[in-house]
Amino acid sequence: MTNEVSRRNFLWMTAASTIGFAQGISTRNVKPIPRGKPSGLPFDAWFTDVAGTAGLNAPTVYGGVNRKNYIFETVGCGVAFLDFDNDGWLDIFVLSGSRLEDKLTDSSNRLYKNNRNGTFEDVTEKAGLIRHGWPSGITVGDYNNDGFEDIFITYYGQNVLYRNNGDGTFTDVTKEAGLLYEGDTRWGSGCTFVDYDRDGHLDLFVANYVDVHMDKIPKPGANPYCNFKGVAVNCGPRGLPMPRNYLYRNMGDGSFRDVSHETGISKAQRTYSMTSVAADLNEDGWTDIYVASDSTPSLLFLNKNSMLIEQGAERGVAFSADGAEQAGMGIAIGDFNLDGSLDIFKTHFSDDTNVLYQNDGKGNFTDATIKSGFGVETRYTCWGTGFADFDNNGWPDLAVVTGAVYPEVEQSLPNYPLKTPRFIFRNLGNGKFEELIDEAGPGIAASHCSRGCAFGDFDNDGDVDMVVINLNEPPSLLRNDIKNNLKWLKVLLIGTKSNRSAIGARVIAAYGDKIQAQAVMAQSSFYSVNDRRLHFGLGHNTHADLKIYWPNGLIEQFSHIEANQLITLTEGKGITKSLLPAAEK
Repeated sequence: MTNEVSRRNFLWMTAASTIGFAQGISTRNVKPIPRGKPSGLPFDAWFTDVAGTAGLNAPTVYGGVNRKNYIFETVGCGVAFLDFDNDGWLDIFVLSGSRLEDKLTDSSNRLYKNNRNGTFEDVTEKAGLIRHGWPSGITVGDYNNDGFEDIFITYYGQNVLYRNNGDGTFTDVTKEAGLLYEGDTRWGSGCTFVDYDRDGHLDLFVANYVDVHMDKIPKPGANPYCNFKGVAVNCGPRGLPMPRNYLYRNMGDGSFRDVSHETGISKAQRTYSMTSVAADLNEDGWTDIYVASDSTPSLLFLNKNSMLIEQGAERGVAFSADGAEQAGMGIAIGDFNLDGSLDIFKTHFSDDTNVLYQNDGKGNFTDATIKSGFGVETRYTCWGTGFADFDNNGWPDLAVVTGAVYPEVEQSLPNYPLKTPRFIFRNLGNGKFEELIDEAGPGIAASHCSRGCAFGDFDNDGDVDMVVINLNEPPSLLRNDIKNNLKWLKVLLIGTKSNRSAIGARVIAAYGDKIQAQAVMAQSSFYSVNDRRLHFGLGHNTHADLKIYWPNGLIEQFSHIEANQLITLTEGKGITKSLLPAAEK
């Protein structure tokens, strides 16, 4: 055993002995930090749920409504903003599961085409995307570089790769791509397209959550891992076997090859892996992979010339500040303090704080949770999350959606309701955040049992909206109506030598006296995919400068770009300026 592995195992066991192995999903019973005096500053973003009028009416079916007997009924799934037909308007792909007790025929995933007028059309059947089962995560990227975004979805069962045919339809190419597996049952969780070897072709990282076999799962209440504060609940993840994660190399001919062993992925300690994110976190030009892990240390695979070396503990992102493992679920990547480096926010279970890790620019992280103000909230189980400048004032805010995992607990323990509100942490611009719920609009204050969420400008009006998965309800589409006239800039990257989707690119925007880093990613939040167009709020600044770090190593700079427009940047070819359609009116 190497010294590095020995050290990781020591850190892991130390953390476990510090907090004890909690019942079910990890909860540390952390008390919230007392709230300070409200800032009194107005928040100019306002969120309203318009899903009903927009046509997003099909519920995301997922497990029992009043009781869930198995852990795979509880976790739920993600959602994606994507432009599958390249018309410049965001479409929505909503995942949906099943129930054990019912034979449901209409619980398929749904593809909604944007009608460009605030409404969407369900084109699932026309697109060839009808599918039933237990989906988890989704990643979107152009794996064959043909100009159209493809879709990969993980399942409890067989994962699936859909090739976009470019005519509004998709084809299941899982078998011909070499991604079928036989002889075992896997529970796929987080997944992300990533060009780990910088050859211009998107590879595929696939995490797995729990090694689950129906005939071997104990019944609710059967042992200490099947109990939440005295209430019998479904078992796991603790007490259940941990699976391994996989990396598949894109061979450039439409097929993938398992390279988990030769790249180092299979050598990492096994964990209950969830959301997966690919971004260059140590700024060396190679895309790294970060994995939120439930009840076990989170994983950071630093990319060293195509070798992926797990250094989560060494780099400060495996545990909390007090050395405890947490129930890592969702991940947000963003530059909260505007120092030009990508920081990490990770969501956790109730009775614990979410965690903010501050990046020093070299991939070393410091837990900034308490000093930044995130320690005030421990009431809710938190899932999807994302950094976005919701009010366009130049400082990235942060959103979180919430929802419990045990429907049967609320009757005995009213302080743990199934449906809970979302919240916004508004960036105060001084390293601190302030929690807002009612102040951010009825779409934030409404209570749901939410899971994945995605961020993007679905109506092309220059602000960032949200789409949210709600278990056993239709999704929420939270339209953002900004009450100011502050400036913004959107950046769409198109790779040529790099992968066409530019997954792994890092963009630095300079505006006024501020700089901000963002990354093009193929999964984040919780099992979800954001608008690939990067959105920068500029405040009162009318222009911005951009520095692009392409995945294949090219660095390009562009100066004095006018605000309030979408910039399409093609690698090595420069800028195409295109005002957003709604902004032209």
